[in-house]
Amino acid sequence: MADRRLKIFNTVARLLNFTKAAEELHMTQPAVTFQIRQLEEQFNTRLFDRTHNKVTLTDVGKQVYTYSDRILKLYEDMTRSITEMTGDVSGSVTLGASTTIAEYMLPLLIGEFKTKFPEVIINLRESNTEDIVSMVENNDIDLGIVEGSVNNKNLVVEECKMDHLVVIMPNEHVLAGEKKLRVEDFISYPFISREHGSGTQEVITTYVEKHGNGEALNICFELSSPEAIKGAVEAGMGISIVSRATIIKELKLATLTAVELKPSLERPFSFVRQRYKFKSRAADQLLSFAQEFCKEE
Repeated sequence: MADRRLKIFNTVARLLNFTKAAEELHMTQPAVTFQIRQLEEQFNTRLFDRTHNKVTLTDVGKQVYTYSDRILKLYEDMTRSITEMTGDVSGSVTLGASTTIAEYMLPLLIGEFKTKFPEVIINLRESNTEDIVSMVENNDIDLGIVEGSVNNKNLVVEECKMDHLVVIMPNEHVLAGEKKLRVEDFISYPFISREHGSGTQEVITTYVEKHGNGEALNICFELSSPEAIKGAVEAGMGISIVSRATIIKELKLATLTAVELKPSLERPFSFVRQRYKFKSRAADQLLSFAQEFCKEE
C-alpha cells in the first residue's frame, strides 16, 4: 500500500540508515531498499544519496520527507478519531522496558492485557534504563517502564511500584548465614555488577557511595542481564545485588542464598512517557491497564 511505502521512506529519512530502519520496521534490508526504489521510480528521481557508506536526503527527498511527516500524522489522527468514535481498541503500541522489568514483570502484564484487548499488537523493545529513556525522548517508543530514578524534565515520570533489592551469593559463601548485611560486610568480596547505563547498577552505586564510608565495590565482572548474573553467582564467581523479583525460582529451588541489606534498599519502577497525549487509544489503554496492574501487584 502507498501509505506503507511512505512510512518506510519516512523511517529511513529519519534515521538516515537503511539497516536501522529495517530493524525498526521488522523488515529485511533488501525489502526496505526495494520499497525505496519503487518510490524513487514513482517520482522518477533519487530521494537519497548514498556515498562513502553515508546516506543523505536529496533536495527532493527533503521535500518528500516534510510531506510524509504531515501525511502520516493526518493518517494517525484519522485512525485515532475513527477508533474513538467506534469504541474499538486496536492497532499497535511500542513498549520499552529495562531488562529486569522486561524479563520478570512484563510477560504477565502483557498476557493479561492481550486477553482483554486481543486486537492490540504490542512491540516490545528491551534495553537498559538509559537507552529506554532516550527512546521515549526520541519518540521511538510510546511508553517506557524503567528501574531506578529518571531525571528528565522533558518527560512525564510516574512511579509504578517499589522494587526490593537483596544481596545474593552461593549457598556455601561465608556470609550466607547472616540475616542482614551492611556495605562494610561485603565491600571487599568479588562483586558481579550490571553494565553501565543499567538502572540496577546506578541504584547500587548510589547506595554504596552513601553507606560505604568512601570504599568502592570490588567489581570482578559486568554482565548485561539478571540471568547472567545469577548464573555467575551460582558458579561461585562472586556476589551481587539484584531485585528480589528476579530470584523467586532460585530461592524455591535453594540454588542460591539471599540476604537483606541494612539499611534496606528499594528503588522505583516508573512509567516514562512524553508530555503530550498518546497518538492512539491503544497506548492510552495500555498505560491505564499497566497502572492498575502495578497497584494490584
